[in-house]
Amino acid sequence: VSAPGAAARELGTAGRALGVRPAGWVVLALGVTATSAGWALGWLELVALGAAVLAVLAAALAFTLGRQPYAVDLRLSARRVVVGERALGAVVVRNAGAGPALPARLELPVGAAEAAFVLPALPGGGEHEEVLAIPTARRAVIAVGPVRSVRGDPLGLVRRAMTWTDVHELYVHPRTVRLAARAAGLLHDLEGRPARDVTTADLAFHALREYLPGDDRRHVHWRSSARTGTLMVRQYEEARRSHLVVALGSDARDYAGAEEVEVAVSAAASLALQAFAEDADLTALTSGAALPAGSPRRLLDALTRLQPTPGAGGVVALAHAAAQVERASLVVLVCGAAVPVRDLRAAGAVLPVGVRAVAVRVAGDVGEASARADVRRVGAMTVATIAALGDLPRALRAAAR
Repeated sequence: VSAPGAAARELGTAGRALGVRPAGWVVLALGVTATSAGWALGWLELVALGAAVLAVLAAALAFTLGRQPYAVDLRLSARRVVVGERALGAVVVRNAGAGPALPARLELPVGAAEAAFVLPALPGGGEHEEVLAIPTARRAVIAVGPVRSVRGDPLGLVRRAMTWTDVHELYVHPRTVRLAARAAGLLHDLEGRPARDVTTADLAFHALREYLPGDDRRHVHWRSSARTGTLMVRQYEEARRSHLVVALGSDARDYAGAEEVEVAVSAAASLALQAFAEDADLTALTSGAALPAGSPRRLLDALTRLQPTPGAGGVVALAHAAAQVERASLVVLVCGAAVPVRDLRAAGAVLPVGVRAVAVRVAGDVGEASARADVRRVGAMTVATIAALGDLPRALRAAAR
């Protein structure tokens, strides 16, 4: 490795450590060139000019020298909020040193934007707090942080930044609507209905059969046993517990726009929360994968991260996935207005016999009064079309009739 090449690399490393910006490198190059050319040509004026330029760069570097004795804490008023709710962040900076700390600039990335504050000079042990409002107009996972302190010169030749905190995530959950008892009738109607599975103990009587070793003698039907001379036991049809499958389409081609997506996500979240409230079994699916349905928070977190992608799979593929869920009693497909009626018909045909199928179709044109809470049958599927989240309870009441 040549000596000039090694020297250039060392100079670059030192410059990055000192925070030299592109403008600073230009000034350095001008200063060195002017000084060298002045010495070579014997022009003292050019030497003086080069020395002055280098002196400016040296003065700029002086602004970034010295240790920044800060202790910085990034706080969020809440880690999870609903769209439209207030969310605040606070940056608390304390001078952990005994001596005074020079002023600095604080930068805080908030999603794709960046907040900037002027940190005043702090005496030893002094503290300064900056509070900011975090926008929550849309469903999102907002990365807040890290907090950086920045020191630089007035000419912008050098800039030295230090990172003080980790990144915090703020979940902006989708809006949901409470479903009244009548709107939740779809779920209640299926509670306790007998399934086709036969069991030895339940409520719905099915038939009698001969006693087998190991059968519970409490289920012996003594009158029939006396009449036939053979021990006979009762069989029952197993009463089914409500098991809701919420299947949310995540193929971007199924939606006419971003607003349809948000209403669909909110509708799916509302249905899932109703299942949690009713203590019903719940399975949540998207076109790509299953969603965690162990708790409302985990499910809402997953829905907050969801972003539709082209080619994720249409409603027919989604219905195939829902059909694989064991012991499902009700499947609700949530999709956009761009889904053809023939696909909804095909999706209903895919689901097993005995499973009630409902599609919540979001129509983005809220100006169409006929689209609001319209309910009709499409093959084996009950299709409820809504234009806004507020239409969902009425649409479900109509679908439950």
